[in-house]
Amino acid sequence: MVNFESNKKLGIIAGKGELPAAIAVEAKSQGYSVFAVALESLADETLSKYVDEIKWVNVGKFGKLIDTLKKAGISEAVMAGKVSKSLLYKSKITPDLRAVKLLFSLKDRKDDSILLAITNELANEGIKLLEITKFSSRILMPEGILTKNKPSKEEWKDIEFGWNIAKEIGRLDIGQTVVIKNCAVMAVEAIEGTDEAIKRGCKLAGKGAVVIKVSKPEQDMRFDVPAVGLQTLNVIKEYGGSVLAVESGKSLILSKEAVIKEAQRAGISIVGYTPY
Repeated sequence: MVNFESNKKLGIIAGKGELPAAIAVEAKSQGYSVFAVALESLADETLSKYVDEIKWVNVGKFGKLIDTLKKAGISEAVMAGKVSKSLLYKSKITPDLRAVKLLFSLKDRKDDSILLAITNELANEGIKLLEITKFSSRILMPEGILTKNKPSKEEWKDIEFGWNIAKEIGRLDIGQTVVIKNCAVMAVEAIEGTDEAIKRGCKLAGKGAVVIKVSKPEQDMRFDVPAVGLQTLNVIKEYGGSVLAVESGKSLILSKEAVIKEAQRAGISIVGYTPY
């Protein structure tokens, strides 16, 4: 049921992962009623437990997404959860006319180009996209070593070596994650996403790879904010990685206590890091 007592309404455009639910919980604690537009085949079905109302929309139906938000009376929204750009190249996704027009208006198909175009279309319809940090202060990655396990001297060298590389691929809007071993790049995240980059890099590195995830140098906090959680950690554990280093203050860590507990059990170090 929708909470009609609240004058504040927040729309969540919900993609894959734990983040939409975490944002919903924080928004409700701030007095918002929460309406979710859940993207079919991506958003978690359990999201309905955390919001006041939910509508499911096919990921390619941009016009329907906007109409759904407007009919619900939404003037403020956030985008939360992963929507892989690789969906653009899969035939099972059939974009509607509004999505097609948006795609043809782009100078390129970089993440920022697509997301800024979506943001502008929403704004033209009276829907302001808010910075996700307004509803995620409790899940920002803190500074320091979160686990009892600490990186070795060699692993610290890999973190420092990989940091600027990760920032550079972020500046180029390629990805936000790199996998490093012995000061050599094992994998760079591109369209396949973080998990697949980790798998590829750890396979090449063997045991002891270092995974580094950062924000873009000019990160727009309205979208594509880097986030890690149990899924990220489980991939690192399964493929033999030893360190997860994530930019502090500009990245999110979901289910922090569970992630730390599982990392310590697996002997993986987690570091919230900013070198300057």
